[in-house]
Amino acid sequence: MIKLAVFDTKIYDREAFERCDTKGIKFRYLETKLNEDTVELARGCDAVCVFVNDTVNAEVIDRLYEYGVRLIALRCAGYNNVDVQAAFGKIHVVHVPAYSPYAVAEHAMALLLTSVRRIHKAYNRTREFNFSLNGLTGFDFHGKTVGVIGTGKIGRIFIGICRGFGMNVLAYDPFPAADSGIEYVTTDELFTRSDIISLHCPLTEETRHLINADAIGKMKKGVVIVNTSRGALIDAEALLEGIKARKVGAACLDVYEEEGDVFFEDRSGHILNDDLLSRLISMPNVIVTSHQAFLTEEALKNIAETTLRNIRSCFEGDGACENELCYRCSHFETCKGKRKEKCF
Repeated sequence: MIKLAVFDTKIYDREAFERCDTKGIKFRYLETKLNEDTVELARGCDAVCVFVNDTVNAEVIDRLYEYGVRLIALRCAGYNNVDVQAAFGKIHVVHVPAYSPYAVAEHAMALLLTSVRRIHKAYNRTREFNFSLNGLTGFDFHGKTVGVIGTGKIGRIFIGICRGFGMNVLAYDPFPAADSGIEYVTTDELFTRSDIISLHCPLTEETRHLINADAIGKMKKGVVIVNTSRGALIDAEALLEGIKARKVGAACLDVYEEEGDVFFEDRSGHILNDDLLSRLISMPNVIVTSHQAFLTEEALKNIAETTLRNIRSCFEGDGACENELCYRCSHFETCKGKRKEKCF
């Protein structure tokens, strides 16, 4: 029996797992996030299951290893919150690389449409029987240029949606998709030519604060910025200044750099201590959703099934762990499909 501690559990997580075949796995559901103060709760478990705002640094990894934990199973694609280098040789790390790229790409477009066509403002007005159209003027997507940073599965699906609207597409990715028909340019050219910029890349040391004051200075006046990837891709202070200076026309954010203690929780009865987030939310041209782009029935099903399959592949048999993040690989995933055994 594999003993699994599931941290930062929400109702929809538990329901998704319970709809799967959980034979051979004993669950310990925990509402708290994993960090240095809560890692003790994993004592006696063989594996932990974590999400985007759990802290899995070197200290936490050493404690988990001491307790006998041998697997960290991310139920998400991103792994910037896990010190994979510190885990190497001690604890295997697996993730869910593709749960539903359509969910995230479609949410990015939903945010964009809502912002540009003022759907949220119209909704609030008509609920109060205010049917005025003043201040609700948007712009056509057809013929506009969208710059997409990151052309993995999500980025390419988003590009397909944009092409359906008749938009011109530019893209930047250090690893261009072969034979995709996508026009790849430098980030500087993307910044200067794009009416809309959408981020679909992982958070790494190279991409941290990719959107900063210098980048915003190169953009068109009135540019719309969309981020459904990781909050720290954007320097939030620089974004706020760009909005106040009327350089940034709108921002659509499903993620935020300091979201860890705020997102996924009901804070409606509390004073929000994050002044920067409060100021962003107060701006009339900013839409913030709380990291919900992944949240569809299909995605939750795929996350649960893939997570359980990852766990079983690591504990049953001597072959490779499915979807293991291998620190030996310069890009972590380049040896997938070639492995015949675990990474260590």
